[in-house]
Amino acid sequence: MRLRTIRHFAEYTIFLALIGVVRRLPVWASAVLSSGLAWTLLHLLPRRLSRFDVASANLRIAFGEDITEARIEQIVRGMWTHLFRMITEMVQLPGRFSLETCAEILQFEKRNECVRALLSDRPVLLLGGHFGNWEISLHTFGEFGFPMGVVARDLDNPWLQGWFLRYRQSSGHRVLSKSGAGPELAERLSAGGMVSLLCDQDAGRSGVFVDFFGHPASTFKSIALLALQFNALIIVGGAWRLPANAQKGASWVRFCLTTEEIIDPQDFQSANAVEQITQRYTTALEALIRRAPEQYFWVHRRWKTPPGPRRRKSEAAVQSR
Repeated sequence: MRLRTIRHFAEYTIFLALIGVVRRLPVWASAVLSSGLAWTLLHLLPRRLSRFDVASANLRIAFGEDITEARIEQIVRGMWTHLFRMITEMVQLPGRFSLETCAEILQFEKRNECVRALLSDRPVLLLGGHFGNWEISLHTFGEFGFPMGVVARDLDNPWLQGWFLRYRQSSGHRVLSKSGAGPELAERLSAGGMVSLLCDQDAGRSGVFVDFFGHPASTFKSIALLALQFNALIIVGGAWRLPANAQKGASWVRFCLTTEEIIDPQDFQSANAVEQITQRYTTALEALIRRAPEQYFWVHRRWKTPPGPRRRKSEAAVQSR
């Protein structure tokens, strides 16, 4: 226990030191640093650290066997460059983003449709995935006066957990621990509030299987069930980094904040409404990822759970009746 506490404190101390350096970096230097770290991770360190094999397998599932090794290398390196850049952007965000500067930083697609949904009298589920810079999306809605409950996994390190908690709540949001978030989440939705969730994680055997890049992926039923139970609108979107924005002299990074789709559960009245809604928002997320595949977290094992055994069990149950 004592050794773990010392390790956590050491990690946090190093983290704070790195923040102090990163906070002062100009945009172009952050981009160069991120690219260099990605190259080092992929070419100088053991390959297992970059999880290259997992990412490569996922890319072959998503884009077929025709995808070339060169393209896989390009996407995986771009992914790690993006993730390192995202960390620098998180650190720099509070000092460089405000209502006054947002027009210089954001290109907001389908803004009117999104705001109309947020201002409706109905609860809202704001869905994103491990795509683009999801922290930019949250910060933007907070700055514009749309506070929401943000469902997130607790970190093992309590000091790092506290830092991210303060960071996310600094723009008015309330962080809900993924473990045990149910009651407060339901309370917010029943009061007409807003909740933000990630919707691209493997749900194991208990999930509903829907197509993601043309292959069945186990997906949590809870989002569709919540939408149906509380008559909540679903907004699927994300913020992805626009190209050619790391030149010397640039004040900061530019993003496209996109509302990919707004889903109304009232449009789904059939017995398989849960599956239909889940497929609809999963397809919307896929469309987002196709815009900038280098900005998606391909090292997550999205197709980890095969659908076969569950379906065979269901078929056997039907035949035995």
